[in-house]
Amino acid sequence: MNPLSLQDALNRRTFLRSSAHGFGLAALGSMFGSNAMGGVPLLDKPHHLPKAKRVIYLFQSGAPSQMDLFDPKPMLEKRFGEELPDSIRQGQRITGMTSGQKTLPVAPSKFKFAQYGQSGAWVSELMPETAKIVDDLCIIRSMHTEAINHDPAVTFFQSGSQLAGRPSIGSWVSYGLGSSNSDLPNYVVLTSRGTGRPNDQPLADRYWGAGFLPTEHSGVKFRNAGDPVLYLSDPAGIDRVRRRDMLDDLAALNQRRHGIVGDPEIAARIAQYEMAFRMQASVPELTDVSGESETVLGMYGPDVKKPGTYAANCLLARRLAERGVRFIQLFHQGWDHHGGLPKALAGQCRDTDHATAGLLRDLKQRGLLEDTLVVWGGEFGRTIYSQGKLTRENYGRDHHPRCFTMWLAGAGVRKGVTIGSTDDYSYNIVEDPVHVHDLNATILHLLGVDHEKLVFKYQGRQYRLTDVHGHLVRKAMA
Repeated sequence: MNPLSLQDALNRRTFLRSSAHGFGLAALGSMFGSNAMGGVPLLDKPHHLPKAKRVIYLFQSGAPSQMDLFDPKPMLEKRFGEELPDSIRQGQRITGMTSGQKTLPVAPSKFKFAQYGQSGAWVSELMPETAKIVDDLCIIRSMHTEAINHDPAVTFFQSGSQLAGRPSIGSWVSYGLGSSNSDLPNYVVLTSRGTGRPNDQPLADRYWGAGFLPTEHSGVKFRNAGDPVLYLSDPAGIDRVRRRDMLDDLAALNQRRHGIVGDPEIAARIAQYEMAFRMQASVPELTDVSGESETVLGMYGPDVKKPGTYAANCLLARRLAERGVRFIQLFHQGWDHHGGLPKALAGQCRDTDHATAGLLRDLKQRGLLEDTLVVWGGEFGRTIYSQGKLTRENYGRDHHPRCFTMWLAGAGVRKGVTIGSTDDYSYNIVEDPVHVHDLNATILHLLGVDHEKLVFKYQGRQYRLTDVHGHLVRKAMA
């Protein structure tokens, strides 16, 4: 061997493999401590006793119509086509795509509602499976936000700011609590596109970005086809031993550079390389669902065997949860129904209803729902008046930030309750308003984190997920 002798090469390999995980992990440990591979947690221990160990966030991107799903207004059937009263608007200027409409005709939901469970929660006929699990849900009808367009609204939900650049909620959780699984990312993102509206605004990678937090706290997006993560497979001719050697050499160089410049992103780079190496073994096992019984698969509905569907992602979310992944977020697109809402909304519900209910049932039967917080909802609501032409069978709805519905289930959540209410037109909140900052504060609280204490200093000031806002939704907590 030239320039190294065979004995030199053997000695070098022996040294590099003296650690069970190679030099890369040892290098990172010397920089950051023993929990470096999951991102070093800010907190030595939670601020208070946590109810939840992990979160599964079912984000319905595009904004589901609350009055067609969870907030029935049966008296409006008598007001079909009437103009939305000025008194309901409370002097508010109409914004969005209907700002230039000459009329705002009331469009009652064409779908039937009924009460279900011991709780008597109202659910639309479009969600028959969700209707069967309402006694496990805490339904919040009084959510409100400040953003009126999709991108800033989703950004606001994820990061607490309408402006890009802040860390996402999953990144804050990763930064604060660290990892409970060294072989998988602490924050995983899964995406799917529904049948409801195929041309929805694309999802932006920054929705799960780490912002100004260390890069290793970014969400890792799993793809819907091919390798779940890009470059997970080694090139032809590269085996695990050779890959390990390459990473060890690279880690040694990176550690030397870190010692010179002290850039924390160098440590983050080593962490990502090491995580990718271990994911080459853990991810194929994770995504292989051949061992799941037909009974379990049936719980998620007929689409569960189609990779990349919402149903398949719900099953994958359960498998990630039982492997200790801290924050799992599903983004399901297709809810932006400015026209043709009845048909499109029915399609979205067919895509998601069975799998959502199946996920909760599966978590519950495995004992995972006791320490998993599940969140369902979109970035804002929809208007009671029709956008464009109105008929009995067809209507559209514009964006509406003043009130909408979400629900929580699982760890630390009150079961079988409905919080808040809206006026007769599902236009304004009349009881128990819940802001986006309030929801995020509550999610952190259930994880054992005080939202006012989880901070990061950047550009001379202390930042947090909830900025200077946020109150706990006490009525939602058990």
